[in-house]
Parts: sequence; C-alpha cells; structure tokens
Amino acid sequence: MNHLPGCKRKVVHCALLALEDGTVFWGKSLGQRGETFGELVFNTGMTGYQEILTDPSYRGQIVVMTYPEIGIYGTNPEDVESDAIQVAGYVVHRAVSRPFNQRAQGSFPNYLSQAGIVAVEGVDTRALTRHLRTRGTMRGAISSLDSEPESLVARVRKSPSMIGRNLVQEMRSCEAPVCSLQEGRHFHVLLVDAGAKHGIIRDLVVRRATVTRIRFDEDIETVLELKPDGVLFSNGPGDPAPLDETTRLIRSLLEHRIPVAGICLGHQLLSLALGGQTYKMRFGHRGINHPVKDLTTGRVLITTQNHGFAVDPTSLDIRWAPLDAAFHPARPEILREESHVPGTSVTMAERLPSLPLVGKSPLGFGLVEITHLSLNDGTVEGLRLQELPALSVQYHPEASPGPHDAKTFFEHFFVLMERHRAKTGRY
Repeated sequence: MNHLPGCKRKVVHCALLALEDGTVFWGKSLGQRGETFGELVFNTGMTGYQEILTDPSYRGQIVVMTYPEIGIYGTNPEDVESDAIQVAGYVVHRAVSRPFNQRAQGSFPNYLSQAGIVAVEGVDTRALTRHLRTRGTMRGAISSLDSEPESLVARVRKSPSMIGRNLVQEMRSCEAPVCSLQEGRHFHVLLVDAGAKHGIIRDLVVRRATVTRIRFDEDIETVLELKPDGVLFSNGPGDPAPLDETTRLIRSLLEHRIPVAGICLGHQLLSLALGGQTYKMRFGHRGINHPVKDLTTGRVLITTQNHGFAVDPTSLDIRWAPLDAAFHPARPEILREESHVPGTSVTMAERLPSLPLVGKSPLGFGLVEITHLSLNDGTVEGLRLQELPALSVQYHPEASPGPHDAKTFFEHFFVLMERHRAKTGRY
C-alpha cells in the first residue's frame, strides 16, 4: 500500500486504486469523480496518450501509463483513434494541467473530465507496473467514493473477468450493415469493424482503396453482395474466443478464396478460424517500441502493440513455444523438450529457428506459416496461409502512435488483392 502525501482516506479529491489480489494504492482523483472497474494493464509508450485513450482495443481496461508525466502536449481533435475515449479508467504518476504545444486545443485533465472518465494521479506507477509484470494483469477499480480498501477489493473480485467476455458485442459501434464508406480509386476493401482504429482507414485510403466498414458479425451473403477485392479484420478489445460469427465469416471468405487480412484481434480471429487456439498472456504487450523479427526478410521491425491474448502455435501444428509464462501448449507432444523453458537466460535471438515455422490448419485450410515473432518473448506476431490468400499480424502496422517500420503490411495485403484480381479478371 502507498499513501500519497497529504491525501488520506475520507478526504475529498482522493482516489483509491484497488487490485483483486488485495493490493491498494492511494492517489488524487483525476477526471470525473466516481468509480470504475476493469482489467488493469500498463502501456510503456512515452507519447501517444490521446491515441491510447481513444483506442477501442482498451475497452474494459484501466490503463496504467509507465511514463511519469502525461499531458504535456495537451489534446487536439486530430489525434483521436475513434469517436470517444474508450478506456475504463486511467492511472498516471503526474498529470500535466497546462499544455505546452502549439497544436493543443485543450488540457489533458479537462479532456478526461469532459468525457466523464474516472482516473487517478499520484500513484507510484513504477511499483504498480512491476507488480503487474510479476503477478500478471488483473481486475481493478478506481474509486473516489469508496475509501475502504476491504470493501473496494471485495467488489473488484465480483467484477467481470476478461476471459470469455464479448467486449466487441458490448461496444455496438455500428448498427447498420454498412457503417461508413470512404471512396478511393483502386481496390474495394471491406473493413470488418471489431473496434477499428481510424489509422487503419487512413492507411487504406492513402493507398487509393475504397473502404466500406461493416459490422463484426455480418454474414457472408452481405459481404459477397458488396463485391470486395479483399476483407480486413480490425483490431478490437478483449477475448477473441466468443466472436463465433466473425470466425465463421473468415472461414466462408477463405472457402470463396477472397483475400483476407487481420490486425491484432483480427490476427487472433484468423487463427481461430483455421482451427487454432488463443491464450491469455500474463501481462500482454502494450507500447510503441516492441521488436519483431520478420522471418521472411530477416528484418527487425519496431512496432506498436496492444494485446493481452496471443496465438498458440502448437494448436496449428507448429513446433514453436513462446517464453510467456502463461503459455501452456495445446499440443505439448510436438515440442522438443528444451523448446519451452520460461525464465530461461537464453535470448530470443539465440532461439530463433533456422528453418521456416510451418504447420497446418486443423480445419483443412492448408499450410500455415509463422512470418513474424516477438523478440521479447517469442509470441506469434504474424501468420500467412501458403495455399490461400490470407495473412495477419499481431502488432499495429498503422502505428498510431508509434514508428512506421511495419507499414509494409498494407503493401502485402494489396499484393494479395492484385493477384486475386488477376485470377478473377475483375478490373
């Protein structure tokens, strides 16, 4: 437990942060006074707090920022990644109330208050982050109403778990079959919206694509009527396992040999559609400097990431084991004895395979190849099918915020669509 100097219980403007394991932190209320519940996760980015706040992938999560000062360049309407702030809550060490940037049109604290977001500042975010890295992400709450630790911890333990929760369904960001249309001149891309970031649409449009955004649970008949050159499955929040309608749509598209691509949640959904499995990571990947090895070119990409679930390679008959301590292979019998040693001192660079990591779809969609691996823990960062036009990445190639190393993903997707056009004669 830590107490912020001058901030004790029963004092107005204090806030209590409680974790399900009984750990509590005191801080100052930030944003709207009240309380909020969610999964407590941390992001290591030094910039991009407005994009993080508006990223739909953070739905249902209380985000802890590891960088100590948040808000120094203020906020503006150009840097949002969706139509509203999406996080359940926000935790910072120090909130900067006065913006220092010519682009700023508002302050960070006012931005939270106007959106009705419950947050807390003054927390020892370094200690909190180390705790989450050691114990794993867990449920938590921020409250300026309930100042009794035992009471708030008990309520946290009754709050919903992230596993098995359909947060995409809860968002209901798009009610009509076609949510929006942005005209381009070359390819027609359907963006299946499970919580899509604006940056994905921008990267498609700048490459002259017409983008039609549709619901995550749309049926194959509607998709075929729209006559797409390719279908991109977006990022989104929570556990991919409950999204049965979306995985069925991916399978139908593969059967029709329509090019398919996936980003983040879309990557996990492609794996499930192939008959693979996903698992919940101990603390996930959330930041803008995650190194990823492109096994097809040998390049190392610095990527933006935001996910708490990952693909189990053994479920796709691939002999590879990530070092994530939460990983328990679906098929341990295909692994070599030394291939999965959590906590080993051997670096990922030393463990990288010399041969392609290829398996097969349990549902008959052919050979599946790992194209990208995390250099931090060896988790699967990219997949492609060798016999069908489909590829996916776990990271965010649109990089909002973040580096632009990974934008070649869009070029690869456009190559799939070009080949599809050449085969079908559709021009």
